[in-house]
Amino acid sequence: MPVAGIKAGSSVHRRRAKGVGQPQPIEDELREQNERFSAAVENMSHGLCMFDADERMIICNRNYISIFRLDAEVVRPGIRFFDILQHSVDIGIASQSAEQLYAIRKPYIDQAKPSTYEETLADGRIVNISHRPLASGGWVSIYEDITEQRRAEQELKEQHRRFDAALANMSQGLLMYDADGKLIVRNERFLELYHVRPADFPLGMSHHDAFKRLLELGIYTKLDPDSEISQIEACLRAGKTHVTHRHLADGRTLLVARRPMSGGGWVATFDDVTERRRVEERMTHLAHHDTLTNLPNRSMLRERLDQALSETRDGSLAIFSLDLDHFKAVNDSWGHPAGDWLLKCVAERLQRCLRNETDVVARFGGDEFVIIQFNLKSPGDAEKLAKRIVEIIGKPFRDKRHDMRVGISLGIALFPNDGKDADTLLKNADMALYRAKSEGRNLYRFFEPAMDAMVRARRALEIDLRAALSRREFELDFQPIMNIASGEIVGA
Repeated sequence: MPVAGIKAGSSVHRRRAKGVGQPQPIEDELREQNERFSAAVENMSHGLCMFDADERMIICNRNYISIFRLDAEVVRPGIRFFDILQHSVDIGIASQSAEQLYAIRKPYIDQAKPSTYEETLADGRIVNISHRPLASGGWVSIYEDITEQRRAEQELKEQHRRFDAALANMSQGLLMYDADGKLIVRNERFLELYHVRPADFPLGMSHHDAFKRLLELGIYTKLDPDSEISQIEACLRAGKTHVTHRHLADGRTLLVARRPMSGGGWVATFDDVTERRRVEERMTHLAHHDTLTNLPNRSMLRERLDQALSETRDGSLAIFSLDLDHFKAVNDSWGHPAGDWLLKCVAERLQRCLRNETDVVARFGGDEFVIIQFNLKSPGDAEKLAKRIVEIIGKPFRDKRHDMRVGISLGIALFPNDGKDADTLLKNADMALYRAKSEGRNLYRFFEPAMDAMVRARRALEIDLRAALSRREFELDFQPIMNIASGEIVGA
């Protein structure tokens, strides 16, 4: 289809009709210009259609035909504008009637003013139409299919909407910085967490100024902004996430995580972990402490002892193994609640017996306790503590209804003479405790090597007795007892 048509009434045609010849160079130039114009129109990325003052098409390009799915055999130079509209209706591409479409365009044609508007086609595509009047009458229209552009804009708008909704409903505070360290995104939750106003942290604020502002507001205390920022940015430059806990002046704890972004800059999230930290601390405490007395438990004492032995070089320490005397009688007489109350009182008295905060008393279970005494100058220091414990625990325990008395027995093992590891020291302290109980209770005894031999002999005897019983190696010997007066056997 030709892209340009010359009307019969043009000046060129009239000159030819009069037989006025034109110089060959002018005709060649006109032909070349026409070819260049045709090539330019055909290679436009947009559709183009030009109409004269009588609303008849002068020229159109292939993109125009393609955009509107028109029949090139129908839409040719000379066709009326209205007929093109009707053709688009006939082939089902127009979303309105020809009359409606023409009514929309007529004001632009009559006013002869530049204008731009959009038309939505029946298949959902969107075409942007730029209307430009010609000085000689008529107009030229440029058509661009902007469907994908509008879809992309809509998707971008939807992404922004979702992003804003996500920011507004996040449980965490969020700040986003660009590659220059300037604040570009801030959500409402951040302001709530720090109890600040938007004006305190305006967009465009630098990372350094944000830190200074938190100090000025008294939210952070004892913080060096320069040092903090240097550490944070070094971590981010290495492509690593920087995580830290921030303790606020009001007692809360925030978990702050900064993650680098691929395009430069980073995202900082702020999470109030105050309650979580309290729960974790409580769980950690429960894992290492006795629930009744709140003393360290067996696990924590073992950790403390292992640590002390690994750190001790020239110093010495003592391990006390303690067991209450006649505690079962308290439970049998007044019940377990009274026994629990007594154990808590014993725990408090034992803590008061310690010399300083470095010594440790732990409950191993039941009425068993263990003490680690540090920095002994001589065994006499351990003996003084043992005497003090026996004296203080031996005093009556009085509640509102009862007057309770118990004693305490202690076994003492000294590092390094009685053992160089935790298992040996605890075992030897237990042997010394056994000796104290066997010798009358409410006593203390130091470990002696002979105790180990005695325990081994007792254990060997027990093993032999069990084996002899299973092998029926026992013999029964008895002597009858007779009543001489009556001659009756009355016993054995």
